[in-house]
Amino acid sequence: MSDALDRQMIVDMVRSSTMRVCSTMLSLDIACRDAYTEMNPPSGTEGVVSFIGLAGQRAGTGSLHCSSDVACSLASSFLMAAFESVNDEVLDAFGELTNMVIGNLKNQLETHLGPIGLSIPTVIYGRNFNTRSLGHQEWTVVPFLWDGGSLDVKVCLKETKDGEPSVRHGWKHEFLLGV
Repeated sequence: MSDALDRQMIVDMVRSSTMRVCSTMLSLDIACRDAYTEMNPPSGTEGVVSFIGLAGQRAGTGSLHCSSDVACSLASSFLMAAFESVNDEVLDAFGELTNMVIGNLKNQLETHLGPIGLSIPTVIYGRNFNTRSLGHQEWTVVPFLWDGGSLDVKVCLKETKDGEPSVRHGWKHEFLLGV
């Protein structure tokens, strides 16, 4: 297992994971756009955003983001039913797609980083909201495009300190471990 993992490797893994899921589960032929680094997400976002936490030798978040119309289109392809507006089924389908894309990415990352844990997806829908990651603002963004719209897959990974559990600042270890 190699500890070396550069940005281009992550971009390649995101591309293959997303293309595999979109091809297999949605029958979509998607095109990759040029990846870029986002230091601070734009303010006033709208649409549908989902997040899954990643924990292991590196910790961070994987995320999918698209417009409401695209989320409805993806859910329609995934569930083989027509959705004209965002509802619980669309949000659930978007969360499942996030789980598949980021779960596939996790499997690829593990070949370089060892075991990685995943959280359950969190899906947010609305207008004029902001997202951010505390303590680390650098995201690798990989955009995808097809006839029905566009989807951004974002990954934020930060190396963790060896031997130290990921604990919220200010918490004492004896409270968590029962010592």
